[in-house]
Amino acid sequence: MSAGETIFALSSGAPPAGVGVIRVSGPSARKALAALAGRVPDARRASLARLRDTNGALLDEALVLWFPGPNTATGEELAELHCHGGRAVIAAVEGALATLPGLRRAEPGEFTRRAFANGRIDLAEAEGLGDLLAAETELQRAAALANAGGALSRQVEGWRERLLGFSAELEGVLDFSDEEDSADLPESFTWNIAALSSELAEWLARPRSERLGEGYRVVFAGPPNAGKSTLFNALVESEAAITSPIAGTTRDVIERSIAIEGVPFTFVDTAGLRGDAGVDAIEAIGIARAETELMRADLVLWLGPEGEGPKGAWEIAAQADRAGFTPKRSGMALSAETGQGVAALKQALVAHARNALPKPGEAALNARQYARLSEAAEALEAAGRIADPLLVAEELRRARLAFDRLIGRATTEDMLDTLFGRFCIGK
Repeated sequence: MSAGETIFALSSGAPPAGVGVIRVSGPSARKALAALAGRVPDARRASLARLRDTNGALLDEALVLWFPGPNTATGEELAELHCHGGRAVIAAVEGALATLPGLRRAEPGEFTRRAFANGRIDLAEAEGLGDLLAAETELQRAAALANAGGALSRQVEGWRERLLGFSAELEGVLDFSDEEDSADLPESFTWNIAALSSELAEWLARPRSERLGEGYRVVFAGPPNAGKSTLFNALVESEAAITSPIAGTTRDVIERSIAIEGVPFTFVDTAGLRGDAGVDAIEAIGIARAETELMRADLVLWLGPEGEGPKGAWEIAAQADRAGFTPKRSGMALSAETGQGVAALKQALVAHARNALPKPGEAALNARQYARLSEAAEALEAAGRIADPLLVAEELRRARLAFDRLIGRATTEDMLDTLFGRFCIGK
């Protein structure tokens, strides 16, 4: 990739569609627009134009827009061609652009990467945008939108400004360290460091954004024929798991990811847990996998004998429609066959998961951001434990570098390649 090149790509949905938006960004964007439309319209005003190739053949009649840099989405000169969204139209316009000197097709995420390189967005905002493009549930959308809108970036900038203030105060102490009674840090300095450390600790304790992508993991567990697969099917609203009165029907882990009221879940059906001599080799493998899933679960729905499930599991008395049904003293009684109690279970799961996932509209940290914020927190904690001003200054520098890495002031090309490579072409 080179910032001196002009790139183009379809930035709207795949054709056929009502409208196809082709974006052109770079130093030759104005020339490209003039070549196809025959003129350049007033800045930021949509204008109807006939697009023609270099031979004068009519390609389409489209709305064209011109955005002079640097105040554009990419920080460069930018043109948009709002064409009819048929495959042949899009292919013809893109083909004409490809023949112009200095233009080439964009690579995945290249428009957003240029926006980052030109200071239009920072790294945390770019990651939020990537999450927004991949969002499938309401909670994912709200959290990604908060990060894409700069919520985390503004918070980090605020912390960084306070850190710069601490460093300036420390420099004053170091500058006058030879003067009597001037080498000691004031007590308020330590308090302020502790206050900032406390804020970082609160952010680190928040649910991570990966939880939104993975979904709240709910595992169905219990002995054979307890109704696990029937309840699993009822909650995912499909015949995903085979149900049968024959013990050991479910022999492997079955996963389904769904959203309930905008909350992402991963439901996991498992083999019946038993240890009798009738277990064959294949079923034993299924039971071992089920036990592994119990350790990975955010929540276990226990359909076995009361009190024999994992710690913290919800007691579920299924098969309430059957003769001789015995409810549990605690927990929920339901029947997946008749639907009794299933709606109430869904509501309880949604309420429980909401408390464990990032709140709607609240910025959430991904793994990379969490690691950088942890580095800053460790440096601040170290600064609060030592008295030597020179060592304190070094810890503050480490914390500031961690903040810079978090929002992209200091980063590596490999990391950027990985991040922007997951974007679609045209974004």
